[in-house]
Amino acid sequence: MAGRSRIARPTEVAALRAVARSARRLPSVPALMAALLEANERRDREGVQLCAHRVVRAAAPEVGES
Repeated sequence: MAGRSRIARPTEVAALRAVARSARRLPSVPALMAALLEANERRDREGVQLCAHRVVRAAAPEVGES
């Protein structure tokens, strides 16, 4: 098994290329804050972290871009 390599599916490659070509808009800050509050109420740690990161990116898009 050590000599086996990963074989990508053709649909996976096409999906990755399509995503790389298209710019995705972030939701509005109020919508993200509502999702953050909802995730916090449900004690969803991953959801809280994801929403918090997206709020920062939506509020200050130059953060983290090079």
